Amino acid sequence: MAIALVTTGGTIAMKEQSKGKGAIPTLTPEDFLTQLPEGLPPLIIEEHCNLPSSHFTLQTLTSLRERIQNLALRNDIDGIVITHGTDTMEETAYFLDITIPTEKPIVLTGAMKTAGEAGYEGMANLIAALKTASSPQARGRGAMVVMNDEIHAARYVTKSHTLSTATFVSPGWGPMGRIDGERITFAWNITRKIVPFRRLEEKVYLIKLGVGMTDEFLRFALQEGARGIVIEGMGAGRVPPWWMPSIKEAIGKGIAVVIASRCQAGGIYDPYGYPGAYRDLSSAGVLFAHHLNGQKARIRLMVLLGSGAQGKELEELWYE
Repeated sequence: MAIALVTTGGTIAMKEQSKGKGAIPTLTPEDFLTQLPEGLPPLIIEEHCNLPSSHFTLQTLTSLRERIQNLALRNDIDGIVITHGTDTMEETAYFLDITIPTEKPIVLTGAMKTAGEAGYEGMANLIAALKTASSPQARGRGAMVVMNDEIHAARYVTKSHTLSTATFVSPGWGPMGRIDGERITFAWNITRKIVPFRRLEEKVYLIKLGVGMTDEFLRFALQEGARGIVIEGMGAGRVPPWWMPSIKEAIGKGIAVVIASRCQAGGIYDPYGYPGAYRDLSSAGVLFAHHLNGQKARIRLMVLLGSGAQGKELEELWYE
């Protein structure tokens, strides 16, 4: 049995071609293959693209999902590893996690240093990812991010530092497992529920709140024909009281409004009774992004709206 390796670019594939010009994605799957040690499972290698992940479009995501789903259906493949840029890795991982119904491990990995830099960790991360994808213990755990010898669940992982090789963390949860040499150890399990997927709804906006902000971004989104809006509120998701009329207007027009938190960890709840707090937002009919950060809440909403869900069905699927 084999492991599928799908390359998409990112820093792991970057090298400076001309001194002083900066690194760009140039490494091919064959470049990775020549550096891998013996003893790994047979590989089926495909190049999906060779881009920084900040250049990904929704079409890039959708076509990658289709490729991964097709690979997961093959009887000769036990698991899948995707090399990916770190900027949007958590969004891709979560998207694949909630839309691909497979018990086979889907493992994303990358690098924070380019192939020309001292301390390039790309091959070490790739080897760890391949070991994880081939481990029987990894089955049924959905999509994972493997970096720095840690295994993170797609639902909780996030990029926490702009430059550190230890950038990926799961705030409030910690890594789901670790790679210790040849041994793969998982500390806890996760329950997944697949949601229906047809397409990604493009008209979903993500707004982050700061002290004293007016609701003009929200009103602009309404003018632009938003189908959904994710608001990263303060603390446990609170918004200023002057945002409530626009939020209620959006919901009254059938636009889905999701409240997330700008904090790195924690659910959405509070005991308060003032305008803009949990009770007020709940009464207005918002959806709450419990333990999902804003960018993943946006992905989930894009998937659900793209499937045609609305009203009660949307609410039920959101909280599954």
